[in-house]
Amino acid sequence: MEIIKRKDRKDAHPYIPELKELYQKGRVTRREFLRNATLLGMSAAAAYAFISPFAPKKAMAAAMPKRGGTWKCGMSLQLIDHPARLSWTEGANVVRQVSEYLSDTGPDNITRPWLCEKWVASEDLKTWDLYIRKGVKFNDGQVMTADDVIFTMNEWLNKDVGSSMLGLLSYWGGPQNIEKVDDYHIRLHLVSPNIGVPEHLWHYPGVILPRNFEGDFIKQPVGTGPFILEEFAEGERAVLKARKDYWKMGEDGQPLPYLDKVMYISMSADAGLAAFQSGQTDVHYHPRPSDYLALKDNPMAKILTVDSSYCYPIRMRVDLPPWDDNRVRTALKLCQDRKKTLQLAAYGLGKLAIDAHISPAHPAYCEKPIPAYNPKKAKELLQAYASEKGLKLPLKVKLATKNDEAEPEIAQTLKQTALAGGFDIKLDITEAGGYWDRWTEVDLGITSWTHRSIATMVLPLAYTKESIGAWNETRWYDDEFSALLKDAEAQLDVEKRRSIMCKLEDIMQERGPIALSYWVQIMEIVNKRVHGMEAHPTHMHTTLRSTWLDG
Repeated sequence: MEIIKRKDRKDAHPYIPELKELYQKGRVTRREFLRNATLLGMSAAAAYAFISPFAPKKAMAAAMPKRGGTWKCGMSLQLIDHPARLSWTEGANVVRQVSEYLSDTGPDNITRPWLCEKWVASEDLKTWDLYIRKGVKFNDGQVMTADDVIFTMNEWLNKDVGSSMLGLLSYWGGPQNIEKVDDYHIRLHLVSPNIGVPEHLWHYPGVILPRNFEGDFIKQPVGTGPFILEEFAEGERAVLKARKDYWKMGEDGQPLPYLDKVMYISMSADAGLAAFQSGQTDVHYHPRPSDYLALKDNPMAKILTVDSSYCYPIRMRVDLPPWDDNRVRTALKLCQDRKKTLQLAAYGLGKLAIDAHISPAHPAYCEKPIPAYNPKKAKELLQAYASEKGLKLPLKVKLATKNDEAEPEIAQTLKQTALAGGFDIKLDITEAGGYWDRWTEVDLGITSWTHRSIATMVLPLAYTKESIGAWNETRWYDDEFSALLKDAEAQLDVEKRRSIMCKLEDIMQERGPIALSYWVQIMEIVNKRVHGMEAHPTHMHTTLRSTWLDG
């Protein structure tokens, strides 16, 4: 097998020829080849071309995109201050129209360079060279350079900022390992190898900020993106107007975006459905399965779908009783009737899950049998626990969550199915804001987790010691799990990484902190006059720069 040395081709990682061979032999899937090859620096065009000489090409538009108009979407609007502290996709949808990322993970789940022109990884994945795009300006006229990128990275790694990026990027080892080679070249010297660097640069709190950023995005909405923040009122609306000097061109040879304005109007899920039906909005954000049923025959509705790793983990605080006892956690997992939950909460629109935050949408996923509903075994475990603690069954617990997605149906279903297993569950269901104000503090909750492209991205965010204090809402970590996760992050061979994922999934199922019934099929419901939008696995509005309105 030919090995292309780094010194011969600076844009090719030496593992790519082996990855090609694995694909040709059928040992890795098409999706796994594309994901891994692009992460290692192969262009998406080259990766698709290798898979087929008839690789997908951009379809010719039925008509030249039209310019002008205001795109409107009903979506809750929470507090926005420092972008590195973003915790919700809704806030990120506003910020990302003004500010941009070094990389871009598209609706096809492939990560491409964006504010980076390219990246090059060393053979051992411990050194990453990032080449910053030249000629890009912030909306205040400043030219973006490596100094702005390094300033932003330091904000991510600043404990006082409180960003989830800190736990995610713990393998960076700190700001001292970020080297400025020149004004458009940054070198990362990692303390441990990691294949997910390009993915992590797209984590939604990771927008690039100007070096003079003072900490409040609403007061200083400076970014490189296609829109300018004109108005923001928490809980009311956000208005963004088109920038005239954006760096990327449209199909008509003029700077993007095509739209004149973007408007997010804060409203509840029910109000959002009504607004879309009456034509007041162009997009019904994050539709519930019941909304799909209400709109699927609407002649003005266009329904876009994509598989994802979006999910609703039922998560348990392992530092608080009774969830500090694995018998109780296991009992609750056994009380899930997954098929019933999927049907009642999502009308069957999704895929059944195991009790591990690793999805079939993730490359190197290790397929496992779906656990059966077993209230008898659950009750046996709970009885042993109760007898030891001097308690009587049913065990009374409180389950907290929010009411704007499928969580109430999941909670109600679990309340019913868990009664036979020895649990008496009291429900505490509030408006979304009421839950997000306390989501890391409740002892038993259902938290919606957005899609992450690879498992080695989501796991460090929520299931390591380093993520406690940020997004580790369960306070669970496991030394064996953490060591295996480090191995997976450093593993180029897809088959070997899958074998590690098998062990990680087993640990989460056997002693982990979450119960999980299904993976969500993402839907985006748009008016037929909206063009250039695609459903994204994260529910992120990543394509508004090229979205346009017909009429």
